[in-house]
This record gives sequence, C-alpha cells and structure tokens, in this order.
Amino acid sequence: MTTPAPGVSALTASRILVGRSVRHSVRDIDAMIMAVMLPVMLMLMFVFVFGGAISDTGSYLDYVVPGIVLTCAGFGAASTGVSVSQDMTSGAIDRLRTMPVAAATVLVGHTVASVVRNLVATGVVVLVAVALGFRPHANIVDGAGALGLIALYILAITTVFAMLGLVAGSAEAASGYGFIILFLPYASSAFVPIESMPGWLQVFAAHQPATPVIEATRALLAGQAPGVDAAIAVAWCVGIIAVAAALTAWVFPRRTAR
Repeated sequence: MTTPAPGVSALTASRILVGRSVRHSVRDIDAMIMAVMLPVMLMLMFVFVFGGAISDTGSYLDYVVPGIVLTCAGFGAASTGVSVSQDMTSGAIDRLRTMPVAAATVLVGHTVASVVRNLVATGVVVLVAVALGFRPHANIVDGAGALGLIALYILAITTVFAMLGLVAGSAEAASGYGFIILFLPYASSAFVPIESMPGWLQVFAAHQPATPVIEATRALLAGQAPGVDAAIAVAWCVGIIAVAAALTAWVFPRRTAR
C-alpha cells in the first residue's frame, strides 16, 4: 500500500488512497469484467428473450437501458463493501492509524474509486446498448443531467456498501448484506411498467429510490422533461448519502478502537 508522507493533508491522503483503490481495480480484471458482463447479459436476455412479449425489440431496448445502467452500478458498487471489509480485517486500517492521516480517508479512497470505476463500466454497457440499436434523443443538457443523476445514484449506493463493509465481519458477509440493494432495480420500473405488477408490489416499486432515478434518466435520455421524478431522485440519493455517511462516522471509530 502506498504510504502517505508525514504531515500530508486529508485531501492529499485521500488522493493517494483513491489512486491505491484505482490500481487495485485495474489489477482485479475479473471483477471489472463481471461488473460489465452481468448487466450486458441481463440486457441481452431481457431484450431478446422477454422483450418480444412486451413490445417490439427496439422500443423495449430504449425502455430497459436505464434500468440496466442502475443494475450495472449496483454490481460495481458491491465490490466496495468487500474491499472495505478486507481493509478492516487485513490490518490496513491499523497501519494507517500509525500515520499522521485520518484512517477514515481510506473510505474516501474506496468510494471515489468506485464511482470512477462504475462510470467507466456504465459507459461500456451504454456502448453495447448503442451497438444493439439503442438511440438516445437527449441534447447536451439532457445528457449531462442523465449522467449527473447516474453518478449521484452510484455515489449513494457506494456509500451504503462502504458502510456495510465496516459493519460486516467478513468480505463474504459484506457481499451478502448488499443483496437487497442489488434487488432494487428488479422491483422497480426498470424492466416492466409498475402498473403491470401486483398491487402490493406496485406500492413498494413506486416508493423506493431506484424507480424515480430510472424514470428521470429514461425521460432525459429520450429528450423529455423528467418532471417531478428528477427532484424525487435527487432527494432520495442525497438522503441516502447523508444517512450512510452519518452511520459510517458513528460506526468507524467504534470498529477501529483498540
């Protein structure tokens, strides 16, 4: 692990630890491939196996891409919890405690690196979708809005996975705890309209964070006004980040106390 020089600022230490996490990601090619391939395989399955039962393939591809993007973000963010848990149990955090930097900066490193890694994976998934016939109609402003919303969602779920990595007793447990987050896009408007779901599931799907993010992203990519969904999506993401950050700030000193 790269060692921050004595007396470095929190910003410099965070930059060094972001670089550390990025290098680990580059070396872990298998995880990156899986983070891309699983969403791509899901997209192929939904579009070409199930898509014909819902609508024609082209229009369903346009419908399903935002949900696939969020699914991709979930798979990518899940590795953050595993990495944090490994640092907690391998002694990396204890080593940082002996240096003149805040040990919590390692969490910043994991989180920022995860967002960068997930944006790259998301870009690859979108390129595959374009190759399959996906044609967004967004202008520059709408495209930037969709990208910003996706990045905010990635940051939100990454902070949750980082917090889960802190409380988990092992890397395997950290991966298991995040299952419910990976499940959210499936119980949303990602793959089918909410109206087609059973009544009890409609209530959940309409009031969980993935749905407004997907609806707003779908509208922006189609060149349409996202309406109230954008505000709800931002509120959900900011709220999740705030709660996860507060829990992390409370849990971290207790997990690292000697």
